[in-house]
Amino acid sequence: MNIKKITIGCDHAACELKAQVIEHLAERGIECIDVGTYSSDSCNYPDYAHALCKNIQDGVTELGILICGTGIGMSMAANKHRGIRAAVCSDTFSARLTREHNNANVLCFGARVVGMGLAFDLVDNFIDADFEGGKHQKRVDMITAIEESECNK
Repeated sequence: MNIKKITIGCDHAACELKAQVIEHLAERGIECIDVGTYSSDSCNYPDYAHALCKNIQDGVTELGILICGTGIGMSMAANKHRGIRAAVCSDTFSARLTREHNNANVLCFGARVVGMGLAFDLVDNFIDADFEGGKHQKRVDMITAIEESECNK
């Protein structure tokens, strides 16, 4: 997959790291649509997860990156949206495999968990990986079926 544009968002705990990730992606020639937040003032992370997920659902971008203190809250909020498969990663192996095996479309990580260098490596492994399909497609389809089932209405 040749990604040229990505949506990115964060809460107050991650503004500085988000800015560094945006700069890193720009150096790679990848445009970022920044859905906020833009300050370290306390805010509610679900607002930014929602804005990012809407961009993916609306086809503005194929992938997104969400950063909060741990990545956990953002992933929980993002995964409430249809068609979103968000994964919290703090190692490069998981960041790559969540794309290759799970067709994740949102990478989440924590500014209080990973440093700048590891954040760049997570982002690069996530963006550069391609979904393998095959036996993995059946499993992604099963996730989609659960999402669309009567138990979720």
